[in-house]
Amino acid sequence: MNQHVFEQFKRLVYDASGITLGPQKVALVNARVSRRMRILGIEEHAHYLQYVTEDESSHELVLLLDSISTNVTSFFREPAHYDVLRKLIHEWDIAQQPRFRIWCAASSTGEEPYCLAMTTLEALGRRHPDFRILATDISTSVLQRAREGTYAAVAMEPVSESLRKKYFRVQGQGPERSFKVTDELRNIISFNRLNLSAPPFPMKGPMDVVFCRNVMIYFDLAVRTRLVQEITRLLKPGGYLMIGHSESLTGIEAPLRVIQPAVYQKV
Repeated sequence: MNQHVFEQFKRLVYDASGITLGPQKVALVNARVSRRMRILGIEEHAHYLQYVTEDESSHELVLLLDSISTNVTSFFREPAHYDVLRKLIHEWDIAQQPRFRIWCAASSTGEEPYCLAMTTLEALGRRHPDFRILATDISTSVLQRAREGTYAAVAMEPVSESLRKKYFRVQGQGPERSFKVTDELRNIISFNRLNLSAPPFPMKGPMDVVFCRNVMIYFDLAVRTRLVQEITRLLKPGGYLMIGHSESLTGIEAPLRVIQPAVYQKV
């Protein structure tokens, strides 16, 4: 892929998703674009770029973004945030809060929203208030895997035995063994495609907690600012935003105060 064509792909991806592709991403873009080209039988990168831009349905653009998006996740990743969530839910439960809304902004293959659901259900105990989780991602392929909710045994290692027994069903045996989420867990979560670079978003809120972790690292300051300001709009007064520990809100104006590293509260 020559530099001129890479720059055109870079602009296309940024305009469509807010993802910034630096010069170190040339090899990654080449590999992932080439995969789509092989499927379509297209030999030239420039011809594939033309194919994407001329597709009025935007179907191929969605598939391109699926290919470009990096989806790295695991169960109970950055566990300190789940400790914060557990404490918050417990406090709000004692106050007899009747409604809970949590948004997982970058759900990837579903591990994070399912962890949010398990953590909240365990904190609530026997009480059953109005509780829902919205899980979004720009990638249609990872959303499909998240809806399916089936995970290899190795992926389940961070999940305690008690939670596995309560919220998953074992499928298969030996090396083929996998774990599938129960309907109780899946039915709490709505999985929807959302482009985080294009606010305002269609949901009304207010949200109690928003997890937007390890996605803003792919955005420039302008996109991050729009996103954080929209999240803040959707949060209830006193609601919480959790971001990745490698991320920062430096340079972003929003009515948020730091509670602890990577945890913010709307003021």
